[in-house]
Amino acid sequence: MHMQTPWEYRYAHRTRQMGSSVIRELLKLTEQPDIISFAGGLPAPEVFPVEEFRAACNRVLDAFGPQALQYSTTEGYRPLREMIARHTRRYAVEVDPDNILITSGSQQALDFIGRLFINRGDYIVVESPTYLGAIQAWNAYGAQYVTVPTDENGMIVEELEKALRVGPKFIYVLPNFQNPGGWTLSLERRKKLVELADRYGVPIVEDDPYGQLRYEGEHLPPIVALDSQYRQENGKHYSGNVIYMSTFSKILAPGIRLAWVIAPKEVIRRLVMAKQAADLHTATFNQMVAYEVGKGGFLDEHVKVIRRVYKERRDVMLEMMEELFPAEVHWTRPQGGMFLWVTMPKGWDAAEVLRLAIERKVAFVPGAPFHPNGGGENTMRINFSYSSPETIREGITRLAGVLREVLGEKAPAG
Repeated sequence: MHMQTPWEYRYAHRTRQMGSSVIRELLKLTEQPDIISFAGGLPAPEVFPVEEFRAACNRVLDAFGPQALQYSTTEGYRPLREMIARHTRRYAVEVDPDNILITSGSQQALDFIGRLFINRGDYIVVESPTYLGAIQAWNAYGAQYVTVPTDENGMIVEELEKALRVGPKFIYVLPNFQNPGGWTLSLERRKKLVELADRYGVPIVEDDPYGQLRYEGEHLPPIVALDSQYRQENGKHYSGNVIYMSTFSKILAPGIRLAWVIAPKEVIRRLVMAKQAADLHTATFNQMVAYEVGKGGFLDEHVKVIRRVYKERRDVMLEMMEELFPAEVHWTRPQGGMFLWVTMPKGWDAAEVLRLAIERKVAFVPGAPFHPNGGGENTMRINFSYSSPETIREGITRLAGVLREVLGEKAPAG
């Protein structure tokens, strides 16, 4: 018999909207040492610059020990914000450190954006599928989602206008090597998105964790830069319609929990209040060490190493899938990032396939949770950045076996 605890009727109403991340739960399953997991969105630990971090920690403690271990300003370590502002100016977006807030990972930034903008029942326009972490963050604030379908060029912007007619709070988009789909929003669509958002007076939240992880093709300007050009009458100053987010998780290390938000100063002021209430400020020591590691051009060189490693892993995975996957199964060919998206025939259930896969000691993430309004049961997300080429070969061989087995079961008798 289920005993009621004294806590059960004390939880706030908003907790009803909270669910545990499907991915986090899956990761527990995949901690078994003999499982090959393509489920997590994990960077490759082999590319973490451990030696640079060790040296930077010592330099920071030697030169600024007491300051590094002390409370700091909510906005973030100023030299780090100046470095981010310089980097952003490369894209012709004129920002200064006061347009920048350092957060404890992008997940915290998503939570603050929800806290700042979302009233219960507000509509948010998202791609379908979209990043699960954003859905989780905003469900707690009672958001509703208007979804726009996607194809290999990202959000189908021609379908956006009817979504904008419901009066959404903002449009959330991951333009580069999207998580989970792996696709990139084309330049033409980026421009159209900026134009439509301006016409309907709806701001854009641009989430760009993977922008620097491009392995082929031309770099595309961020939406924040295109918005800035679109508003050139404002003297190209960043005062526009876009809140931009990025992170050090994919280009340095996720364990330091460091990301940033670029927004108009009035929005930053409000986000600062949210951050003061949440955690006062992001860890001083982590920020000073990241600055010490990142300054002097190290980041640009390090990103090249990451690109080389991930490109090899992506290529091996695509090659193996081409060779072994059934013809009825399709997948994206991302130009960068960490994921590709697999679509199985209609009527297949990726959650069922996963159960079989785990028996065969291989794991992925079923696609349905990435669709906030349902659908995607026949899809899955596969990560290629974490596993070595040998592990990818073995894991895709196992997964192909599972898919062929399921297809055999589905094939008509006789």
